[in-house]
Amino acid sequence: MTVNLFSDTQTVPTPEMLQAMIGAEVGDEQRGTDRTVVALQDRVAGLLGHEAGLFLPTGTMCNAIGLRLHIRPGGDEIILHEFAHAVESECGSPAALSGASLRLLHTKSGLFGPSELESAIRPQSRYQPRSRLLVVEQTTNLGGGRIWSAAALDGVLETARSHGLRTHLDGARLMNAAVAASEPPSRFASGFDTAWIDFAKGLGCPFGAVLVGSSELIEEAWRYKQMWGGAMRQAGYLAAACLYALDHNIDRLAEDHELARRLAEGLAHIPGVDLDPADIDTNIVIFGVGDAGGVGAALAERGLELPAVDGSRLRAVTYLGVTRADIDEALALIAEVVGGAR
Repeated sequence: MTVNLFSDTQTVPTPEMLQAMIGAEVGDEQRGTDRTVVALQDRVAGLLGHEAGLFLPTGTMCNAIGLRLHIRPGGDEIILHEFAHAVESECGSPAALSGASLRLLHTKSGLFGPSELESAIRPQSRYQPRSRLLVVEQTTNLGGGRIWSAAALDGVLETARSHGLRTHLDGARLMNAAVAASEPPSRFASGFDTAWIDFAKGLGCPFGAVLVGSSELIEEAWRYKQMWGGAMRQAGYLAAACLYALDHNIDRLAEDHELARRLAEGLAHIPGVDLDPADIDTNIVIFGVGDAGGVGAALAERGLELPAVDGSRLRAVTYLGVTRADIDEALALIAEVVGGAR
């Protein structure tokens, strides 16, 4: 048996989603005549509480364009957490594509408050970078899928606005947060200048993300979409999968969260595993095992795929297609390997 808990990017379309894709009405996306793409963009903009949306191939491109919209070449600085996707997994694109320097915040969970943000904002000085943009990740990926509460977001947004900062929400797993917190997505996203959601993770699509913002910002975002090779043609076949996901795959995210809790509670009873189940908010479970490289390799040999976060921690992610039997098998394998290592 092979159990793949590597990431929620491992989802594949269901037969029903594939049927929706086959039947999509399509046109030329670049000319604005693909009605399925237009419908998706408008729907996500409304869902997140913004004026306009832009369909993009990946969440990474959403971040790259979103950051570039707010950064002025010549010393602007982005404030974000050290675990943020734009820091860890985008090949230095904030520097390469936007010419930005980064001011990193350090907390265990990926969450931070107004006081941490305040301390990172630089005074006006010709010797220092200019604090320009705040980036928040909802949920926190390498922080363990933790949720920013609406009140916590309000606090950092108020601090950012008081200092004239622009704001961008990396909402790769925003819908996980909305389901787990029983909040509308707009409650988390509408206060940001730009935001986005990813469809290729828990929502179960093979492709796609939508960036939202004001009509003016999205018009400018189109220029970068074209410049960086993200403009498409008959993209409605892909947008149809995303519309299907919005209709059918949001509420079921709660099942992923329940499986993650089941995994976390089981892990907490395995000697040699370091984990507090109370820290599990959504579908990501990060746990300590001592030698993550060695344990991960031994688990892979037995058919369990888990990535190492660092030298002492592994990450497991639940998603559409993972079952209770998979979780129970994963727990048995981890107990066998970690117990053997001890």
